[in-house]
Formats: sequence, structure tokens, C-alpha cells
Amino acid sequence: MAKKKDSSEKKKVIKKTAVKKPVPVKKKATAKKTVVKIPKAKVVKPTPTKGKKAVTKKPKDASQLLTDAIVEGILEVKGRNISVLNLTTINNRVCDYFIICQADSNTQVKAIAASVEEMVKKVSGERPYRKEGFENSELILVDYVTVVVHIFQTQIRNFYNLESLWADAEVKEIAFE
Repeated sequence: MAKKKDSSEKKKVIKKTAVKKPVPVKKKATAKKTVVKIPKAKVVKPTPTKGKKAVTKKPKDASQLLTDAIVEGILEVKGRNISVLNLTTINNRVCDYFIICQADSNTQVKAIAASVEEMVKKVSGERPYRKEGFENSELILVDYVTVVVHIFQTQIRNFYNLESLWADAEVKEIAFE
């Protein structure tokens, strides 16, 4: 009988060890992920016209908008022979655009400079970083950092010939005689 007790004791021991309560597993705190849906930009396809190629225009940056305002200010006061030199492709450039124009008298040179300042202030709210040459009004320079405007009297423009100094630049001529 002693042998039976030993076997029953073993069974009891086995039963006690076999039955274990499950240990609750703690869940890790996870941060909630927020998904932001960005609306797709609408693609506007140019409509083809008869006999002409459809032209897509690049969006204008601040320098280009400033350049357009300056040219408009020059044209308003009948500035002549406007050259817009695009220097963006040139390494170690002093600015993005040079705008060169001419007038016939000191009075007209001053009027063009005033018109440029007024138009730029109206369009973009910017004031020139620096302006020089108002004393004798043969050459006035108006500096907007990214765009520099040179307003010459005709004979002074021919003397300095700035376009040849920046021959690598892309030149756009406006209101040329």
C-alpha cells in the first residue's frame, strides 16, 4: 500500500504544477497614428490651339515678379531700350536680374527711377536696398538685392556698355528703337 500512496502523491504534485493560472500580458501603449490626406494638385492641361503649340508657363518667383513690376514702371514713364539680363544661369553672380534702360534727360532719368520705386512698392511692398546717382542723374542705380536697375542717359549707356560685360547672360530686349 505504501507504493500506492507514493503514486497518488505524485499525481497530486503533477496536477498542482500542471494547473497554472495564466499571467495577464500587459499591452504596450502605442501612439495613435494620424493619417493626413493631402489633396492632389489639379493638373491643368493646356488646350491645343489651331496651328500653335501649347505653351506651359513656369510659375513666377519673387525675382521675376519684381522684374515685371520694374519694367512696367519704366514703360509708364516712357523709358527706352530696356534690356533684362537674366543672370540666374551664371555662377558667382551679383544678383538674379539686371535691368538696363535709357532716357534723354536728367529729368526723365529721375522720373523713371521714381516710377520704378513707386510701382515696385505698389506691387510687392518692397523698398530698394540702396539707390545711387540722384545727384547728377546721368546714371541712377536702384538695388533690390535680387534685381538691380540701371537707368542711364543715352551717351552714358553707350560709354559703359554693361550688356557686353554680362555677355553670358540671357538678354530680353523690350521697347527697343
